[in-house]
Amino acid sequence: MSRLTGWPVVVVFTLSLLGACGAPAPEDDHDGEDAPEEPAVPVEVATAELGTISAAWRGSATLEAEAESDVVARVGGIVETLLVEEGDAVEAGDALARLDTDQRALELRQAKAELERLRADHERNKAIFRENLISREVFDRTRFELESARAAYDLAQLALEHSTIRSPIDGLVSARYVKVGNLVAANSPAFHVTQFDPLLAVFHVPEREIHQLAAGQTAMLSFDAWPDEEFAGEIDRISPVVNPETGTVKVTVQMQPAGQRLQPGMFGRVRILYDSRDNAVLVPADAVITEDARDAVFVVVGGQALRRDVVVGFEEAGRVQIESGVSAGDTVVVTGQAALRDDTPVEIVGQPDEDDEQMSTTDDGQG
Repeated sequence: MSRLTGWPVVVVFTLSLLGACGAPAPEDDHDGEDAPEEPAVPVEVATAELGTISAAWRGSATLEAEAESDVVARVGGIVETLLVEEGDAVEAGDALARLDTDQRALELRQAKAELERLRADHERNKAIFRENLISREVFDRTRFELESARAAYDLAQLALEHSTIRSPIDGLVSARYVKVGNLVAANSPAFHVTQFDPLLAVFHVPEREIHQLAAGQTAMLSFDAWPDEEFAGEIDRISPVVNPETGTVKVTVQMQPAGQRLQPGMFGRVRILYDSRDNAVLVPADAVITEDARDAVFVVVGGQALRRDVVVGFEEAGRVQIESGVSAGDTVVVTGQAALRDDTPVEIVGQPDEDDEQMSTTDDGQG
């Protein structure tokens, strides 16, 4: 009887263990809490606005003189007198220097004497020829000798005139190559004269961009010598051929008069406006990001940054035209895009709070 009495206790204990093993585990008190929110990324923003933007071709140009000339000594000789110096203004025909003239003056007197002798002989033979006292051959010989003497006299006179070196053009003496006492050879350069009005700005445009330019367009040039000023000009001519070695086209701009502030040989930067757009949607250039050859902008809506693909137009002075993808009044991210993806929460920084603005407005009104 004692054995039967112990069995029920064992069965009850075993069932209790089985129930404990199969019972579900108590629920975690933390399962009901929400997942942590994604932290907001601090960004700086700007507002897309309507405005006017222009398109310009930009490049570099070199100033050249429309007219300049090496002034040569037409005859050889020793420099006797200098009449101008570098920087002097001259007109066409002005004397720049004189060579010694003693020998040429004597040669002119000799040629004149020979001419007078032959003229007298010819007049005498003319009278005799009318009387048929000399032959036609003798008469013609004296006539030809007279013509030769006349030519020799003219040459001697011209050589004496060429002893004075004269400027062939108006301009400024930009270089002097001779000194008093120098022996100069015939046709050797003695001076260089440069014409400063007009000056030409010459540059070369890639053939794929030449369609943007046309004769008559206004050009603005800036130079390191005058960093705070721009000088105006106008496209005078465009070469009709493409340089096969460089693939560029020569463009010449005629500069407006600027006194002597601009000089041939100066290197400048040229800007030529070729198109303009009114009522264009404009954003800061920093707002546009480019990835995989696609342009995009992050627009802030309801505290989140939304990535929008955009079509970019003209760019000028740090502003970019957006042809599609952004509207005027949209808030665009200009700093902090590297940490953004589509729908990222953002915190706008770098702008005054509304309370601060109201306080500032109140203070201004009280003041």
